[in-house]
Amino acid sequence: MVEIAIAYQGGLRCRAEHGPSGVAIQTDAPLDNHGRGELFSPTDLVAAALGSCILTILGILAERHAVDLSGARAHVAKEMTSAPPRRIARLTVNLSLPATVPAELRPAFEKAARGCPVLASLHPEIEETLTFTWDAA
Repeated sequence: MVEIAIAYQGGLRCRAEHGPSGVAIQTDAPLDNHGRGELFSPTDLVAAALGSCILTILGILAERHAVDLSGARAHVAKEMTSAPPRRIARLTVNLSLPATVPAELRPAFEKAARGCPVLASLHPEIEETLTFTWDAA
């Protein structure tokens, strides 16, 4: 179990501290929801968690197969609903992966990405799209 302590700081900002490491991050409400949009919003962190989870899962698979995944990138586009209730409507993930990953391993990498725990934890009404490009340098 990991514990995270979160404190409201006023001005629609929160500070979250990761218990095991003591590392802290701050959040801000987005511009379109009364905030200043100067920091990650809570829903931005969901999108960031998705992209970083996928790359981490792929990194584990790459280590298992002695494949260098350096240069791999994820770009996540988050879209919110336009009508209440306010929630994430769509997450589009574009993955750029090294062309040096052997062709015979690529289906396993794509399957592993789709098995990311964050992706599996998302509400079923959130539309998700993952695309893979095998050309990152």
